[in-house]
Amino acid sequence: MTRRILLTAFVVAATCAPAVAMGMASAELYGTKAYFYGRFDARIRYAPGDGVVSTFFLWKEGGEAANAYWGELDFEKIAADCRMQINNIYGNPETQHQSMPSMGIAMCEGYHDYRIEWTPTYIAWIVDGKEIRRDTGTNATTYTQNASDGMTFHFNIWPGNSSFGGNINNTKLPVHQYISWVQYSSYDNGNFKVEWREDFQSSSLPSDWAAGDWGSPFNLSTHNPKNVNFVDGIAVLSLTDDNATGNPGTPPADPSAGGSGGSGGSSGTGGTTSSAGGSGGGDGSGGTKSTTSSGGTSGSGGTTSSGGSSAAGGRTSSGGSSGSGGTSSGTSAGGTTSSGGSSASGGKSGTGGMSTSSGSAGGSGGDSSSGGGSGMGGTAASGGSSGSGGATASGGSSTTDTTGPTTNEGGCSCSTSPSASPPWSLLLVLLLVALRLRRKEI
Repeated sequence: MTRRILLTAFVVAATCAPAVAMGMASAELYGTKAYFYGRFDARIRYAPGDGVVSTFFLWKEGGEAANAYWGELDFEKIAADCRMQINNIYGNPETQHQSMPSMGIAMCEGYHDYRIEWTPTYIAWIVDGKEIRRDTGTNATTYTQNASDGMTFHFNIWPGNSSFGGNINNTKLPVHQYISWVQYSSYDNGNFKVEWREDFQSSSLPSDWAAGDWGSPFNLSTHNPKNVNFVDGIAVLSLTDDNATGNPGTPPADPSAGGSGGSGGSSGTGGTTSSAGGSGGGDGSGGTKSTTSSGGTSGSGGTTSSGGSSAAGGRTSSGGSSGSGGTSSGTSAGGTTSSGGSSASGGKSGTGGMSTSSGSAGGSGGDSSSGGGSGMGGTAASGGSSGSGGATASGGSSTTDTTGPTTNEGGCSCSTSPSASPPWSLLLVLLLVALRLRRKEI
């Protein structure tokens, strides 16, 4: 009898215990200002590893709300072989148009330029100056109708699962995503104009940027602001164990951090050119981030920023730094053109394709529906009867993908349910009952 009661106790405990999260801390960095139409550029080295989803995306704030229209454009690195998935997600209910083009580059082994061009007639994804996808017609015009309030920049890193991204191996942590710079160019009547550029020269969050603090898709991690750091002119997003946050290490240097192709501005003419800085402020030949010469015209006149200070820190209004590759004019010599684009993956913990975000700055653009952190249930009261806490607060239901092969793709999960502890107090009660019954038998 006693054995039967004990066996029953363990079965009940195993059945009642909710799924336990994997004890990981993820990260999300996002812009707080939205932009309607334009060229969205970033230079990124994506995070390696199976089950590691590493993203750059644009997100329509508020798209995760009930009866709202979804808006999301993604670059999402997934799986062990570092594949790229590109999404265009819009509508109510949201519809996902995804593709996995052959990149021909080692995304997780070096920095590359990613760009999304969003105009009234087309949406284009461009990598290192090469266009890899273009949406026109209904896919472009309907998207614009659904995103009339504009889009925000988002970057995040989080653990996937067998349905999307792969199966994470905790022993491989930490892993990091590196962002060398971000740039926005406005669009007007067929022309792009660089409005600002962020080179992450400060060790703190730049103006108009924020760090997420909500659950990631599948509830396998929670975004922790401590895992967003700025080191040596590089923004570092980390996926770590819960007890190992805030240690980004030394990021790999970006050998071509001088800038993007100088749209609007002469390409570094006049005077002598120093190879240490961004050559003419255009493509940034050689040097490190601190020597780029974006800002104003591309280093024209006099000597170009030889080891000089870049127009970094804050958002520099560079006049010669719109990413080349694609259609930028007047690219400076040296360096690689700053194509780039913005991967709209998982927003602030959003899903819909894979992402459903919610909250303030969108998950897959937007905060996760979790409303930040997940609502923790109460803890079980030890010593006798179990004082089970409240039910874990799920942060909203994840939006299912209507077109793509996976549910929740994109970069953020609406749900923010925290990990919960098994009902050990229930086990204790059942064990005491079993012992009393055993005494009676004796």
